[in-house]
Amino acid sequence: MRILFITSNRIGDGVLSTGLLAGLMERYPGAKFWVACGPLAAPLFRHAPGVERVIELRKRPLSGHWLKLLKATMFRRFEAVVDLRGSATAFFLRTEKRHVLRADHKLHRVIHNANVAGFDPAPWPRVWPGEAARARARELIPDGMTVLALGPSAAWPRKMWPVQRHAELIPRLTGPGGPLEGAHVLVALAPGERKLAKPIIDAIPDERRIELVGEDLNLVAACFERVRLYIGNDSGLMHLAAAAGAPTLGLFGPTPDGRYDPWGTKTAQVRGPRSREEILADLGKGYAGPNAMQDLTVDMVYDAAVALLARTDPLEKKAKA
Repeated sequence: MRILFITSNRIGDGVLSTGLLAGLMERYPGAKFWVACGPLAAPLFRHAPGVERVIELRKRPLSGHWLKLLKATMFRRFEAVVDLRGSATAFFLRTEKRHVLRADHKLHRVIHNANVAGFDPAPWPRVWPGEAARARARELIPDGMTVLALGPSAAWPRKMWPVQRHAELIPRLTGPGGPLEGAHVLVALAPGERKLAKPIIDAIPDERRIELVGEDLNLVAACFERVRLYIGNDSGLMHLAAAAGAPTLGLFGPTPDGRYDPWGTKTAQVRGPRSREEILADLGKGYAGPNAMQDLTVDMVYDAAVALLARTDPLEKKAKA
């Protein structure tokens, strides 16, 4: 039995689709899965149980990426085709069941995905980093080490909390008398983003700094499984941290927190006094103008972080590691 699962180009949407994939694995025990996704999201699925093949759909002119997928699949028969890209691909393939996503901008994306194949409640997103990544993560973050992880970047600069405020937050949380006093600080960044985060890196003592710059997503996920708290912008790394089981605080401004909150019982989100609609109106046409996250203060993020720490149990997390 073989199932085709078509998911996102983006890391965040790819992570949010892993819950549906896991649900399908339980629905079809023993099935072999082919996953089609963008190259950025591809590492998320390489070690997933039951995944036989990952087809990377690098965008090409004239929809050439969809032609690539059709060539790879059109002479196969599938038990089911699940298409979270809403393309026409499923209707060209031989399959018993077709599940194609249609736009719905009211539901959280995890629930929206789950509804495509009739799951209620929605299966939770998760990570499958593989044993090699987990072994490396244990070297970087040994048992007993307390780690605060930060994700200061994002694909859209206007949804980035100012890096200087991340730098101000670090000593509040990890300095003398802080709730994570003496903790190491992990900074996760995409290739080429270290310069952007230099104020943050400079705020962390060398002996307590862990840098993951341009690292494989599986290593990042494995490290997130071992951190005490993750704080970051609405981004793929935020969703990766939540899926890995890290207590995760998402920082929101001009993006819809109702649809893209970090998912799970150990998560929270915080925004400044303005709603998303007010922020977008202030930014104006083309989203020009000042950073949309300026009214989210260090005090607000600190208070939200302390509240999240208070309701999450570090001993429970270590027991699962």
